[in-house]
Order: sequence, then C-alpha cells, then structure tokens
Amino acid sequence: MDEEESEDTRTWTQRVKQRVLVCSSRGVTHRQRHLMSDLLCLLPHSKKENKLDQKKHLGALNEIAELTSCNKVLYLESRRGTDLYMWMSHAPNGPSIKFEVLNVHTMDELNMTGNHLKGSRAILSFDSSFDSSPHTQLIKELLTQTFNVPKAHRRSKPFFDHVLMFAWVDNKVWVRNFQITETAPTGTVFKPNSNANEVALNEVGPRFVLNPIKLFQGSFGGIGLWENPDYMTPAAVRRAEKQELQGKYASKDQQKVKQVEKAKKNVLPEDPLANVFKE
Repeated sequence: MDEEESEDTRTWTQRVKQRVLVCSSRGVTHRQRHLMSDLLCLLPHSKKENKLDQKKHLGALNEIAELTSCNKVLYLESRRGTDLYMWMSHAPNGPSIKFEVLNVHTMDELNMTGNHLKGSRAILSFDSSFDSSPHTQLIKELLTQTFNVPKAHRRSKPFFDHVLMFAWVDNKVWVRNFQITETAPTGTVFKPNSNANEVALNEVGPRFVLNPIKLFQGSFGGIGLWENPDYMTPAAVRRAEKQELQGKYASKDQQKVKQVEKAKKNVLPEDPLANVFKE
C-alpha cells in the first residue's frame, strides 16, 4: 500500500513540474506581442522570460530553461519586422521544431463571442491526419507536451471549459481555440452538469497557422529529422511576387511596342480622291 502511494506521489509531482518557458526575440511587432500574451493566457503553467538578444545563440535558451526550472520552451523569433517564427523544444535534450507563423489573429482583434476562464485546462483535439506519417506524429507529441496543462497545477483551474483544436491541412497546422458552452433545451430550465443540456462551441481566439520548416533531434539544433520540401522563405515568396509583378509590367510595355509597330505596318495608302470635295 505504501509503495503504491509513493508511486502515485512521484507521478503526481512529476506531472506538476511540467513548465513551459515562453519568450520572444527583440523587435517583435505589436501583433506578435499580443499573440505571445494570448499564448501565456492559454498556458497557466508557463514562465515568461525577458526578450532574447538575436545576437545570442539559441542554445542559450536551454540554460535559461534550466535556471527557471522549465522543461519546455516556446520561443517566438521575429525577423525584418514582418516574419514570425515559432520554436517549440523539449529542453535540454530535444527534439525541437521550427515553424513559420502565418495568418495571426489575436483575441482582441477577433472579438469573438466565446470567453473561457483564464487558467482553465484545455481539451486538446487533433484530427486523424496527424497519425498518417512519422513527422506529423512527432509534431503532435510536441504540441501535446507544450499545450497540455498539468493536472493540479497551482495556477490552473481544476476543470475543462475550452478546446484547443489542431488541424493538419495543406501540410500546415491550423490552431483554433473554442469555449465549451452548455444551454438548456428549449422550454426547459438550465441545470448544471445535466445530460439533457445542449453542448456548443464558441470560438475565442487566437487563431494562427503553423507552417513546419524543420524537425531537429536536439534542442534548437542538432541532426535534422525531417525538413519540409515545399517550404519557401518569406523573402523568396516576396521576391517571386515582385518578379511576377515586374513581368506583368514588362508584358504591358511589350504590348504597347507591338501595337505601335503594327500601326506602322498597317498604314493605309493615300487615296487620290480623298480631297476632291475639299478643293
């Protein structure tokens, strides 16, 4: 009996010690900063750290995580004031993954009707596509370990009132947050925790899309386990769009030159009777 109680106590303590270090690089925009604030609200077991200087190596985050007693790291890296990347790592030994963050919409920006309690635990929902390949299974495990709030954490509420949905669509992770609401059927009185209540989901926010770039065996580096073959950097996308736009303008100029040349070739010969009635 004593051995069973000691094992339960050990596993309980181990679950509670799950902590996530959340920090960002310098130069984040206001929208990126608001996204980090929304993530902190969803992660009551997180520890916010000061901004990291981009001149420092990312390996310094492992040391910071050790000093703050965190075993998970969520790092937002901003570049050029427009591009945002998210690192998700299991410190200090890995694995880790680097995402590009797209289509960011914060809670204040969306202004949705849903509103769950701050610090409550979330039900993590993954679609079946995450089990289709080894790299998506690893991505699912990293997301689970990062966003799963430990039971009986001192800063969390002991119940579930929202759902974090992760969908694998177009080789990207689509993230949505919904509040769980209960309403009484029409013509009846609402009774809490009744099986007759109708359950609905109201979106709260934030919403964003994670485009996976590369999986690493270590924490913030090491041997590459998987790399997205279809990934293009934001700079390359902007360059291609600029070249396409220049090509459109070039084609318009070429059309104008062709029209002028065509007009010169199709000059009508002079008609000797054209000025008969003008004399």
